[in-house]
Amino acid sequence: MLRDIIDQCAKKSSPPELRTLSRTLRNWFDQITAWHQARVSNGPTEGMNNLLKRVKRVAFGFTNFENFRIRALLYAGKPNFRLLDSIVVR
Repeated sequence: MLRDIIDQCAKKSSPPELRTLSRTLRNWFDQITAWHQARVSNGPTEGMNNLLKRVKRVAFGFTNFENFRIRALLYAGKPNFRLLDSIVVR
């Protein structure tokens, strides 16, 4: 079915936008069909990577990794405070 759509969009009589779409679908064909078979994506991983990059960007150079780790866990939400024994509540 997807191959039929690609073929229809790739016709010379199709508008340039549809030909571009057909080229994109052809280039990503394996990835598109893999998602429909497995229903798995790397979206959650990319989201966590984005969160860590944002924490690092606003960190202004933490002096040690433990401070960065604590900030990242807090930003990620619902941290296990028993694992964050280096936090001193004042």
